[in-house]
Amino acid sequence: MTEQYIAAIDQGTTSSRCIVFDHSGSIVSMDQKEHEQIFPKPGWVEHDAAEIWTNVQEVVKGAIEKGNLSKDQIKAIGITNQRETTLVWDKETGEPVHNAIVWQDTRTDKLCQELGSNVGQERFREKVGLPLATYFAGPKIRWLLDNVEGLRERAERGEVLFGTMDSWVIWNLTGGTHVIDVTNASRTMLMNLRTLAWDESILDAMKIPAAMLPEIRSSAEVYGNAVGYLEGVPVASALGDQQAALFGQTCFNVGEAKSTYGTGTFLLLNTGTEPVVSKKGLLTTVGYKIGDQPAAYALEGSIAVTGSLVQWLRDNLGLIKAAPEVEDLANTVDDNGGCYVVPAFSGLFAPHWRSDARGVIAGLTRYINKGHIARATLEATSWQTREVVDAMDSDSGVPLTELKVDGGMTANNMLMQHLSDVLNVPVVRPVVAETTCLGAAYAAGLATGYWSDIPSLRANWQKDAEWTPDMDSELRDREYAGWNKAVQRTLGWVDQD
Repeated sequence: MTEQYIAAIDQGTTSSRCIVFDHSGSIVSMDQKEHEQIFPKPGWVEHDAAEIWTNVQEVVKGAIEKGNLSKDQIKAIGITNQRETTLVWDKETGEPVHNAIVWQDTRTDKLCQELGSNVGQERFREKVGLPLATYFAGPKIRWLLDNVEGLRERAERGEVLFGTMDSWVIWNLTGGTHVIDVTNASRTMLMNLRTLAWDESILDAMKIPAAMLPEIRSSAEVYGNAVGYLEGVPVASALGDQQAALFGQTCFNVGEAKSTYGTGTFLLLNTGTEPVVSKKGLLTTVGYKIGDQPAAYALEGSIAVTGSLVQWLRDNLGLIKAAPEVEDLANTVDDNGGCYVVPAFSGLFAPHWRSDARGVIAGLTRYINKGHIARATLEATSWQTREVVDAMDSDSGVPLTELKVDGGMTANNMLMQHLSDVLNVPVVRPVVAETTCLGAAYAAGLATGYWSDIPSLRANWQKDAEWTPDMDSELRDREYAGWNKAVQRTLGWVDQD
């Protein structure tokens, strides 16, 4: 019999890619293509969903061709995606009614304040595990209904469909199946965490017609078969990108955690089959749901800007020509020189949730040069992670003993060592660092019998590198205090009028 493989589509914030995996979880082939970032106004971030679907088709074909594979060798296809990014499209034509509104977008700030009424950010947290914030999809849907002419009436007539990017890709891949996986649904602010169903009272409060919403399904099941290039191949999983990384890192036990370092950074801790509502500014989310099994929940710390801060250093300031150069530039100095960069470009996410914050470079003196700024840029990722880990330790009552890491920034050795130093725990990177795609592949493989069970996935995990703490505790505390002072300088920049 011809050898079979699993293909995973990762529809990300800056690019779409497809990776083909073999039975050992190793990468066979990959293709990737960036899409345009659209900034119509300050704080607004959009994507052209039609461009994204074109790119998805190209990278799927490209990955299969680069692996010298035939389509018949693809056992199943899984999907992972940038979460919260919100799209509405015409049910008949498939044409988007507006650009997708990206998770980073802050246009719903005033709307979120209005929805908070006299209760504030916590209005829906008990049901959905999330604060009222611009990050999530529900307010973005409401903004589209209020601002695209005639859209509300069309939505009430069932003529348009809402979806996050997993929904959009599945709808196009299968020729019209309108579903959303439970992990992505848990990021809309519209799904009740305990019933795993759309919450009618919240839909009423946000004035969102139920007719436009997709059917909520598990993360690992066959949603339908592909049409077009991959005709007949089962589309068998969907997970939001951070939950997919949790799955790919095989964090299946309570207390296991991973952190993904990409455009933003997202730390997830498996809390088991009961949701833990955070008291420290973290998000409660669905980690994954395999078929008919109970859902596994997670606590999440979401950091908006980490890898994109290095891109800003490259594209906006011109201090480097390529992202990997930041490590060399940072190595030209011994420390940050007392300089801190707090990248609150879209406000502060976990654990602060302050939409009025904006970025600062603090501690500037004539001594500071571009090497110090590069170093402070990298260190910002570590300090933001430290804030989240402190909150997670408090909420869960289980101190972190090790952090599994993945994503593009883990190639930066200076950053990984600094991360271990400020957390004071080992930081471990797996052999297959593309754990987001791997998680989607694993879920699709479980749904179609390619992998038999969870233990067979654990057996695939292998350590590639490990960093251990090597920082004096007094220095750690002093530097963290400096970071916290810099964070305070970001607050209250945007007037809430």
